[in-house]
Amino acid sequence: MIGLLQRVSAARVEVDGALVGGIDRGLLVLVGVQKGDDEARAERLLERLLGYRVFPDAAGKMNLSVRDIGGGLLLVPQFTLAADTRKGTRASFTSAAPPAEGERLFEQLVRRARSEHPAVATGRFGADMQVSLINDGPVTFWLET
Repeated sequence: MIGLLQRVSAARVEVDGALVGGIDRGLLVLVGVQKGDDEARAERLLERLLGYRVFPDAAGKMNLSVRDIGGGLLLVPQFTLAADTRKGTRASFTSAAPPAEGERLFEQLVRRARSEHPAVATGRFGADMQVSLINDGPVTFWLET
């Protein structure tokens, strides 16, 4: 699984002009599911997301996690993260999980996140979403399990 995490001051997701998820300070994570991903990889990704130290401590060093600061976690499914862009001018999505499997693993990730963290919001799988954010830093990391 792929998690493109961005430290944000605020982020939101809209579908058809309606807000479906939003957070204040925290992490916006675009989530890609690849063929061969399973529950263990989803669990490992969540562990890393909640524990990854990207927020500044009192000395200004990135030593605090979203869990440490009590920040929000906005999980947004994005199958295009699994694109193969090594050749040509059009991406191939052969490494992306089939939609049903991608949705199942994304929803499992969301359920587990909600059981372990108090502030979790999401985008909508398969929807045409408009995502807006204020990237704090900017700070962006690519995590892959």
